[in-house]
Amino acid sequence: MQENKSKANSLVNLGPNQLLINGNWEQGCGGEVIAVECPANKKIICSVPRGNSEDVDKAVNAAESAFSSWSRMPASDRGRFLLRIADAIESRAEELARLVAHETGNAIRTQSRPEAYGCAAIFRYFGGLSNELKGTTYPAPDDVLCYTRREPLGVVAAIVPWNAPVSLASAKIAPALCAGNTVVLKPAEDAPLGVLWIASICSQFLPPGVLNVVTGIGPECGSALVNHPKVRKVSFTGSTAVGKGIIRAAAEGVIPFSLELGGKSPTIVFEDSDNPRVVEGVALAMRFTRQSQSCTAGSRLFLHEKIFDSFLEKLTSYVNSLVIGDPLEELTDTGTIINKKQFNRVCEYIKEGKETPNVHLITGGLPPSTGSLSQGYFLQPTVFSCNSNDWKLAREEIFGPVLMAIPWRNEDDVIRMANDTHFGLAGFVFSKDTGRAIRIAHQLDAGWVQVNQGKGQSIGQPYGGFKQSGIGKEFSLDSMIDSYSRLKSVTVNLGS
Repeated sequence: MQENKSKANSLVNLGPNQLLINGNWEQGCGGEVIAVECPANKKIICSVPRGNSEDVDKAVNAAESAFSSWSRMPASDRGRFLLRIADAIESRAEELARLVAHETGNAIRTQSRPEAYGCAAIFRYFGGLSNELKGTTYPAPDDVLCYTRREPLGVVAAIVPWNAPVSLASAKIAPALCAGNTVVLKPAEDAPLGVLWIASICSQFLPPGVLNVVTGIGPECGSALVNHPKVRKVSFTGSTAVGKGIIRAAAEGVIPFSLELGGKSPTIVFEDSDNPRVVEGVALAMRFTRQSQSCTAGSRLFLHEKIFDSFLEKLTSYVNSLVIGDPLEELTDTGTIINKKQFNRVCEYIKEGKETPNVHLITGGLPPSTGSLSQGYFLQPTVFSCNSNDWKLAREEIFGPVLMAIPWRNEDDVIRMANDTHFGLAGFVFSKDTGRAIRIAHQLDAGWVQVNQGKGQSIGQPYGGFKQSGIGKEFSLDSMIDSYSRLKSVTVNLGS
């Protein structure tokens, strides 16, 4: 296993930067590499192998070979492996937090540290569920036994994005392994190091081949993995466009899949909620401290017309108080966009918004061209207002800190506008009238709705979207059973 220190920051341990296949760290068959950039200063951190179809084939074969013994292992033993991994991650969580902040640009205090400790919590949660993969007995004549059993699927192909790489990797690895499957995981090429770090911890406890990680480019490595004939399940988090391609590939192979895709989530604020606590909740729902690089970001803010101006004034004051800076600094609230391509994309949306009639810039705008923040992919939290839900900024997922505020007058109108999207991942409702807020929450066409808060996912509660935001759930016992096991019925003749 090759490990090294970051030249940019000696306090960041980059961990391994090779492929993990069958318990071994390898350079990759093709010999090509992918440069990993620090988005805070645009300097190259290191490189990882550009895995190809040959690497994927080796990894899948290793996982298939390991499946037989791993799946037959007592479930409680598999759970103990996960609990040991949880303890190991937690004991080194600060190291992981610094690495994730360094490679993703997510601020260590507001995002990377909670994500690192969250990984340990995910492994611990699923490690404690190992004996919950139960079957059921059914009424039958005295000489017949009818029952069901839960069985693992086989090799799971897991693909994760760059915005919360280690959390999402853990949320796929832990339940898949708990259920008795083996895993081949492909991290995003922009943020592979934290995932490899997690894999290095896992490899200290797991038998060879149970978990394999192949770094590479989506159309090459990811496609080869999804289309591999020995893969028995695909679990993907990423864009809706790529998700549609995975559906087609899964259909061709007749294998199950789960998808957590894009979002354009509504946040609805009633006239009784014009106060600082709700302002903070709205900013949290928008994920401003994650640079809004989140599919759950409440990027469409529907404010009741009675409080529209006063609420935006408070929101402007709050977002302008957020400290933008070095992700590794403790005082930093908001870090950087992940890479140049995404940075330029978000800037184009902002530029178009500033040039569009009837769209008003409330705060923020284009990034600074001078000073320390110009050396990285830093963007200010930006808020626009518009009277319509039909314009581009209110329709398309930007995946950056750009919020569109829209006034509303009556409940029917705001529900119609909130649901007028092909996405359906998340939603947020704020009102002092809890009964009213819950009534609105039940009418939102979204897989996850929060009332009077804008926090992240809770481990143990199923999470996933409707419509083009995905298929399937994660983060819970129910999702583990549904996504990573199959139900077999057995009928036994007990007669002579």
